[in-house]
Amino acid sequence: MFEIVKREFIYIWYYFSVQFNQIFIYWLVGMVIGSVISVFFKDKIHGLMRNMKGDGSSLLGIFFASVLGVASPLCMYGTIPIAASFSKGGIRDEWLASFMMSSILLNPQLIIYSAALGVKVLLVRIVSCFLCGIAAGLLIRIFYKEKHFFRFDGFDEPKNRDTDPNLFLRLLKNIFRNFKATGLYFFIGILLSAIFQRYVPQEALAFMFGGNKAWGVLMASTVGVPLYVCGGGTIPILKTWLANGMSLGSAAAFMITGPATKITNLGALKVVLGIKHFLFYWGFVILYACVSGVLINIIGI
Repeated sequence: MFEIVKREFIYIWYYFSVQFNQIFIYWLVGMVIGSVISVFFKDKIHGLMRNMKGDGSSLLGIFFASVLGVASPLCMYGTIPIAASFSKGGIRDEWLASFMMSSILLNPQLIIYSAALGVKVLLVRIVSCFLCGIAAGLLIRIFYKEKHFFRFDGFDEPKNRDTDPNLFLRLLKNIFRNFKATGLYFFIGILLSAIFQRYVPQEALAFMFGGNKAWGVLMASTVGVPLYVCGGGTIPILKTWLANGMSLGSAAAFMITGPATKITNLGALKVVLGIKHFLFYWGFVILYACVSGVLINIIGI
């Protein structure tokens, strides 16, 4: 019995170490770059959003807001309060929807993480998340042009924790907070990927997520809801799945539904949206993920 446990531990450790060596540098660089943007550029990015004029082009504003959402270093917890302050400043709901959607799905740190999956997957993630922000803004513009979609009552602008007068210490403190927020999930993700490699047959993963079938995309969209906890933690898992037959369309669907329906954040979204709009949001995310995933597989990227 002891020999069996020892053998399995060696196997798991081997897979873990291989994944760690392949991904660690992306996590480390992403964490540092994310902190640099948060400390030195966050206010400038959000300032551009605040300066968008209410009488400007709505369509151009949707595009610009989605770009700023991707560039923003905030996670959903930070995105909602800052969006509340934008709303109080007169920013249109369709611009807020575009900014919030793309910001929830992607940020500079996660872009660096995702580079570990290869250039093709990285580009698909960036483009699909950016277009998701635009699609959200367009839907609000079409269906909620004369009424408010969001309810930001009770949300104040998040307190800025990057206030140390010493810029170097300010950056170090942000990196440390970043490490505490993502480190555990990063290591858990590598451990789970090692377990998948050891105990889940490649044929099973290829059956669930592979090929150009809509079934694989639907499965990835569904699995993304309960499994996604932290972006850094899912990169090792996605790397393993892609290596074992997951289609690019299924990966794209997972990368959309995962962050958009992260369990820890849905409570805050429900407060902001209300039950009716919350269901609208949920349906939009699942539908967009499935459609984009199927199209990516059909195109054969």
